[in-house]
Amino acid sequence: MNISELGEFGLIDRLTKPFPPTQPSTLKGVGDDCAVLHYPDGEVLVTTDMLMEGVHFDLTYIDLEHLGYKSAMVNISDIFAMNGTPRQMTVSLALSKRFTVEDIELFYSGLHRACKKWGVDVVGGDTTSSFTGMAVSITCIGEARSSDIVYRNGAHDTDLICVSGDLGAAYMGLQLLEREKSVYYSQIDEIQKKIALAKAAGDEQHLSVLNSQLSAARDFQPDFAGKEYLLQRQLQTEARGDIIAKLREAGIRPTSMMDVSDGLSSELMHICTQSGVGCRIYEKQIPIDYQTAVMAEEMNMNVTTCALNGGEDYELLFTVPIGDHEKITSVEGIHLIGHITRKELGCLLVTRDGQEFELRAQGWNPLKG
Repeated sequence: MNISELGEFGLIDRLTKPFPPTQPSTLKGVGDDCAVLHYPDGEVLVTTDMLMEGVHFDLTYIDLEHLGYKSAMVNISDIFAMNGTPRQMTVSLALSKRFTVEDIELFYSGLHRACKKWGVDVVGGDTTSSFTGMAVSITCIGEARSSDIVYRNGAHDTDLICVSGDLGAAYMGLQLLEREKSVYYSQIDEIQKKIALAKAAGDEQHLSVLNSQLSAARDFQPDFAGKEYLLQRQLQTEARGDIIAKLREAGIRPTSMMDVSDGLSSELMHICTQSGVGCRIYEKQIPIDYQTAVMAEEMNMNVTTCALNGGEDYELLFTVPIGDHEKITSVEGIHLIGHITRKELGCLLVTRDGQEFELRAQGWNPLKG
């Protein structure tokens, strides 16, 4: 079905009608000029993210259902990174004419799957046309008690630096997908050049063989056996609300926190700059999955550099008081990677052989030329 057959409001109704609000704080969801939310006992947290086709995602290798899931999760992750609880979400889409109603239903099915996992209501948004593909803009709204909110500027000298999960896998998954995409299109381009020459020469027999090769090349599926974890980390992002729950159960309140979206080095520099401190992190303690290390070696890349600068891991980076050392080391899924120092001591990476190098923010920068 063409989207024009439904119109804007018909499409919104079709996509959101199966998902009525479940949160008591949602007084009015989709269907009016504004959503109406009621928070009598806490602070409201709001975060917005925009994802642009060709910049943040490539529909050559991410399907619309996974894109919807990822789009929701990266916003939910920001609420968790403030030590909050996500509650509502608005979704805005800009679409070119190549998209059908069924395409957008796939996007919404992934988005609602992510929202259902964390009990988030979709309460509104907007749709418009685009001449350049697809754009996704999502705003996520959450709540937290004022005393529970964790900012980036709360790290202190001697605090421990912690990170959840492992790092670099999402980046290596992207490198894998980009490599296979390059091989795919180079093969097709080569065959198309041969087809053009065969047509010019009037060689019908050779042309028939080449057309068969072109059809087979377009249907080719790369073998990703043994690399499933890397693809999962890139295509199915997970917000670490489970880590927030574990910290609360252990009675640990971080002094500073943010999610690792642009790379460990960049995020840690944000915390240090805003907190007015320095840091030491240790290469040997940076958590890296086996598949990440194997893929980095296969691509002749330094795995530590990938873990520091890759981005899109959406793990939680946070600091805790040194007095919480025993508590934090007993929490599964959390790794101690260093400690906060005085500002004048700088931000350093200590290598496996004990050398110290200045830590630089070299993660993802969407506005860099």
